[in-house]
Amino acid sequence: SLKPLGAWVNDLVARLAFIQNWSDNGPPSVFWFSGFFFPQAFLTATLQNFVRSEMIPIDQVRFDTIVLPPEKQRETLPPPDVGCYIYGLHMEGATWDAGSACIIESIPGELYTEMPIIWLKPTQTPLEDLQKGRYTCPVYKTVARAGTLSTTGHSTNFVVPVFLPS
Repeated sequence: SLKPLGAWVNDLVARLAFIQNWSDNGPPSVFWFSGFFFPQAFLTATLQNFVRSEMIPIDQVRFDTIVLPPEKQRETLPPPDVGCYIYGLHMEGATWDAGSACIIESIPGELYTEMPIIWLKPTQTPLEDLQKGRYTCPVYKTVARAGTLSTTGHSTNFVVPVFLPS
């Protein structure tokens, strides 16, 4: 985390409450994605649940991303049949326009904006088809994109791409 100590402690308390609620009440319908220490493991588990139920190889599956209307509230949203709903993502230098259901240039003075709930839906759709007419938006754990993995060339903070209408 790049947060000052006070904000880091507040974040830690919120993470503990999220995990405790999950432990006490079962999996939530919508997961606080930025609350995970290692979100890649959560994404892999989500894909594994899907491929086991469909009896297909995991290397043939990726996530499609569907941004839900902002009026969908995580407290009342039932879990999806496949994949997962996530919240807690923020955009830097752009914003989500609910009226046109696409990303637009950021509002002057707003560097970071919160995204609505996103459905990460497992699919066998080819990557090229998922990218048609959509912006491939990288998701990072922190605003710092420093560090490069020698195996993939991605930032060590890179998590997953999301495909957003633009």
